[in-house]
Amino acid sequence: MQQQYIAKTLQGLENVLAKELETLGAKDVEVLKRAVSFSGDKAMLYAANIYLRTAIKILQPLTTFRADDVQELYDQILAFNWSEVMDVDDTFTIDNTVFSTTFTHSNYAALKMKDALVDHFRNKFGRRPDVNKLDPTYRFNIRIKENEVSIALDSSGESLHKRGYRTETHAAPMSEVQAAGLILLSGWDVNQPLYDPMCGSGTIPIEAALIANQIAPGLIRKTYGFQKWKDYDASLFRQLMVAAAGEVQQRRLAIIGSDISSRNIVMAIKHAGNAMPENSIKFFTKAFEDAEPPRDKGVLIINPPYGERLQPEHIIEFYKTIGNVLKRKYAGFTAWVFSSNAEAAKFIGLKPSEKIKLKNGPLDCLFLKFEIRDGKFVKNPMTE
Repeated sequence: MQQQYIAKTLQGLENVLAKELETLGAKDVEVLKRAVSFSGDKAMLYAANIYLRTAIKILQPLTTFRADDVQELYDQILAFNWSEVMDVDDTFTIDNTVFSTTFTHSNYAALKMKDALVDHFRNKFGRRPDVNKLDPTYRFNIRIKENEVSIALDSSGESLHKRGYRTETHAAPMSEVQAAGLILLSGWDVNQPLYDPMCGSGTIPIEAALIANQIAPGLIRKTYGFQKWKDYDASLFRQLMVAAAGEVQQRRLAIIGSDISSRNIVMAIKHAGNAMPENSIKFFTKAFEDAEPPRDKGVLIINPPYGERLQPEHIIEFYKTIGNVLKRKYAGFTAWVFSSNAEAAKFIGLKPSEKIKLKNGPLDCLFLKFEIRDGKFVKNPMTE
């Protein structure tokens, strides 16, 4: 049976996610804000969770309606037939997103939904399901935009950025979804070298290797919210996982990560091993200005310290150094710089051939493309 679904993503990655869904065979793909809607059967729902690299959640819409006040919100939710979705012995939790002048307290809207849902079961069966925020059978999502209310089932459980390979924490980690999105936006050819000279705990090189070797994120993670649903088809899920495993390649990769911190490199090597037993990423400890470029020309993806998080003392000088190193050592390469510090980015001193606006958490970011043609200084009109 065909069903509509919503894949949520980070702002700026909507078109990348739409392309992923089309490649996967989803129908009726439509780009929304921080999301993409699509349709498919149960196999598509499972496959979206297993394969998509730039999705955060896959939601299955249940009901939409208009509510002009709290009482109408309660009444509409109470009238929905919740016993078709879950059983009274199941547990649940509710996530909420509210942009409304009527419902100004998002947690209160979620509380009213909880009250209406449990009252539905109490009225029908004389018993009510319990809330379990840590490990619920069902995770619901209520979204209110002004007076329009949408309620959906969260099929993913934990956010899909949690692949499962990152077991240690870094001071300013990049999410796996963000890293995969940057790689796909860069247009990197998997036969080219890819180098991240400020790799932190290794997320960009690891995601690049997963892409190049066609390793679906679900082969690492393996567990999802839909596995607790009463219509869960374990046989179908196993078939999809076996098919995903059969698509894995073992390419000879030219993916390199380096960092000034030896502790970060130890983490990166561990995380790469968690993601891929046959890890072929080269990691080493060295400052960007001291590292030698890959022998063959390729792509750099650089995620410098932002200043907002790591507070380097001389952020402008740091960005000048990035530009000087690119001009001196990386002629023939394409460099992408991801930064929330637009002012500092001007001091790279090169003219970007492409600028993509993205978000990283609450931060407005730019993903800047620089074609390093001959290593000579190119005046940047952004600084004029």
